Amino acid sequence: MLDTFLEALYNKVFVNIVVKRSSTDVYIEICSKKGAINHYKESFDTTILSHKLLEFINSFTKESPYFYISFLDIAVEQGALPTCEKNRLGFYKDISALEHKCHDKKWTYFTSKVDLYAMEKRYEKIGIDFIFSPYSLLSHFFEDKISTVLAMYVLVQDSFISLAIFDSGQLLYAQHLDMETISEVEDEILASIDVEEEVDLEIEQSINLEDIDVVEDVMQDLDDFGDIEDLDSIEDIDEFSQDKDLEEELADAAEELEEAEELHENSFNEDYQRFSLIQTALSHFYNNEKYESTFIETVYIADGAGVSSDLKHYLEEEMFLNVYLRRMDISMEVCELAKEELNYVT
Repeated sequence: MLDTFLEALYNKVFVNIVVKRSSTDVYIEICSKKGAINHYKESFDTTILSHKLLEFINSFTKESPYFYISFLDIAVEQGALPTCEKNRLGFYKDISALEHKCHDKKWTYFTSKVDLYAMEKRYEKIGIDFIFSPYSLLSHFFEDKISTVLAMYVLVQDSFISLAIFDSGQLLYAQHLDMETISEVEDEILASIDVEEEVDLEIEQSINLEDIDVVEDVMQDLDDFGDIEDLDSIEDIDEFSQDKDLEEELADAAEELEEAEELHENSFNEDYQRFSLIQTALSHFYNNEKYESTFIETVYIADGAGVSSDLKHYLEEEMFLNVYLRRMDISMEVCELAKEELNYVT
């Protein structure tokens, strides 16, 4: 009775933390009995509990005794298995060093005990209430599809891909893929890309015809300017200074274009890596006798990393899949799971 009375006096504070490749996202939602009343989001250039990050979290948690700290599991050794029967789990994987939990009495998600312990130690200053599996996130996000549609469902994170195949709510196959440790098989797939196609793509996406016209005009102006030795007036010197400034602007623009091309190339490489990992995982599903194989025509992607259109193109053109993308804010989705865990209805 007293607890209920106290809960009515304070807001609930949901702190949701997503550790990425080189940064950490923190999403905070303040909720009253009537629902969410405010939210805040910050990204920190660290993957540890830095003083600045801790200070940010404490500034909210000190306002209420009812705060909940949630994380997305970042263990490399994690995944999901298509059964909840304990005597069947070992058929798919050795689970002796894993923590595991049954989901909806249909399938099981698991994670490394060692990584789980290390995560709890790393964040002991703030404590951890919930650690959510990417597969819980995926099944919640595509809840409207998974219960009825046979498809492959993919969560794309900054460093990981969590892939699952569901048929009428039943998990058939799952694999958690680490972008940082691509196997020799995936390296061979990456190396086999058509060089001519890659060059064409680079030329097409790095040259703008309008930019060429601008550069030609500038070069024509510079040609018309004449020899520097012919300058003998203040007006000529002023014109020369202006053209020199223009040259500097062009040099800056060229540098920016080079940086943009490098950024695009990195995005291109990462999306091809994601494609090759998905391709390899689907091949494993088809060829491994442990799994109830069926032909997959559709893939739903929860994009939590900001992928380019290249990934969709590869899957459609190379694997003949029907591809649907939904943008996901991972930290906000973690918050929804935390509220659901507490039976908090907004």
